[in-house]
Amino acid sequence: MADDTGSRDTRPPRVNPLHQIEIDDFRRDRLLAALALIFGASFCLGLPFALQAGAEFFLPLTAAIVIAIALVPLLEWLERRGLPSALAAFLALATFLAIINAALAIIVVPATGWFARLPDSIPRIQSNLAPLIDFYSTLQRFVDRTLMSVASGTEATAQAVAATAPTSVVDYFISSAPAAAIQLFFAVLVIFFFLSGWTRLRKGTIRRRGSFDGAMQTARVIQNVVDATADYLATITMINAILGLTVSLLLWALGMPSPFMWGGIVSICNFVPYLGPIVAAVLLGLGGLMTFDAVGLALLPATIFIGVHLVEANLVTPLVLGKRLTINPLLILVSLSFWGWVWGTPGALLAVPLLLILQTVLASTGTPDLAGFLFEHGTLTTTDDVRDRLNRTQDESDG
Repeated sequence: MADDTGSRDTRPPRVNPLHQIEIDDFRRDRLLAALALIFGASFCLGLPFALQAGAEFFLPLTAAIVIAIALVPLLEWLERRGLPSALAAFLALATFLAIINAALAIIVVPATGWFARLPDSIPRIQSNLAPLIDFYSTLQRFVDRTLMSVASGTEATAQAVAATAPTSVVDYFISSAPAAAIQLFFAVLVIFFFLSGWTRLRKGTIRRRGSFDGAMQTARVIQNVVDATADYLATITMINAILGLTVSLLLWALGMPSPFMWGGIVSICNFVPYLGPIVAAVLLGLGGLMTFDAVGLALLPATIFIGVHLVEANLVTPLVLGKRLTINPLLILVSLSFWGWVWGTPGALLAVPLLLILQTVLASTGTPDLAGFLFEHGTLTTTDDVRDRLNRTQDESDG
């Protein structure tokens, strides 16, 4: 009996199976978390190239979704008046297309005439620029070669465009690129079906949440995204329209031909922060050189725009937008560079709305804790049911 007692006392202590299982689960969670991060990083690195390669599909789809989100307040306003969802979606889409078609027609039709006049205006441009570049002979020769190459390369194209000037944005897309017309039609369909099924989709998404808190958070995220996107686009559109109208009136008073075309160009370019105003100023400078003989008067349209833009950017826009829709300028530059690289000019136009949507979602749901996900506790933890089962197993073994 004493030997048996001594032998039992010399045996190593039994390892707690629950503690060992929890250690194994923790190691498994750490490994799965690392694998998830690796696959997530690979996905993020490959996504831009996939978006760039599939631009014919992803670009109109993304643009349609952004536009549809911006039209949701108009859709809901029509539905509150008793209109069916399909009819409300059709009216919202028709209103948007009518405004866009009228705005682009104001720009496209006169722009074809300016483009046709470019070869004939080259001597005037050279004459206006001559006093500015007399001291830079190398630059003068470079400008001469560039202008001659532009004249020889664009004269036939300009004549062809002038012969068949489009009368609407639909004619423009059909005559310039059939693929663009197909993408436009696809985007219109996406906007219509998104809007027509918006109310049902939102209610279904909220009802599928497993808890009341989850449903409330989902509803809050959806509403915040819609409000932020619609408010930003509506406000920026109003500001840019007023900016374009102001520039148009000032150019009209100056005697600049097609002042409303230039106002429309200014409005569209101003949707792209930082880079758009630079492009608008360059185009206005070129237009002034094509129109006026004196170099000072020729540069006055660009000077007028720069002055009006400085007032708008530093006084009007911060006052109207306020702090709620303010975005970090560094993030805007990164977003412009990224989406401009992926999709070119359309990507630059979508850069700020996409950044605003992402920022709103992260602000509503919280940013992911990658450090804690990998190095502290992980997120793939053992469920309560499994822990209860392990506790019962431990109690039975102790008993």
